[in-house]
Amino acid sequence: MITREEAFELVKGKVKNKNLRKHMLATEACMRAFAPRFGGDLNIWGLAGLLHDVAYEEAEAAGDMMLHADWGAKIAEEHGLPAEAVQAIRAHLGDVPRITNFDKALYAVDPLTGLIVAAALMHPEKLAGIQVKSVLKRFKDKRFAAGADRDQIGTSSELDIQLEEFVSISLEAMREIRDELGL
Repeated sequence: MITREEAFELVKGKVKNKNLRKHMLATEACMRAFAPRFGGDLNIWGLAGLLHDVAYEEAEAAGDMMLHADWGAKIAEEHGLPAEAVQAIRAHLGDVPRITNFDKALYAVDPLTGLIVAAALMHPEKLAGIQVKSVLKRFKDKRFAAGADRDQIGTSSELDIQLEEFVSISLEAMREIRDELGL
């Protein structure tokens, strides 16, 4: 199976947009934070988070963004990620049924990282100073970070986690890598 370092090199080779790479790092951190709660392997959940958008730019160039989940899953499979990680990557777009907590967590975390980043950018202390209540306030304003699908984030309820706790765990995970995120 691919190592974390090899996976990040793969990401750097396939993803030129630095903000997209940061999103993938944030998703990795959040997935690692949720893994223990659901009996998941930290490394595997993290790798799925890191690689979930690895084919994003390739699909964008092909003119069909819906392909990036399937293509990313195929890349993950080729690099030895287990079937449950491949399935979670494939299911992060929503057109594939989310069955496991792994699938559900990646699906809900994906847009939440964008909402947290946008909220942090509004705070003078960035991630260090932002509070969960600030993110939840921004969550209610659908015009703020409009690309962060609130319905998708709200599917965190399928994990039997209240939205406030889901945001809290994700925010703390992202704070741990704030230097890498530039926030």
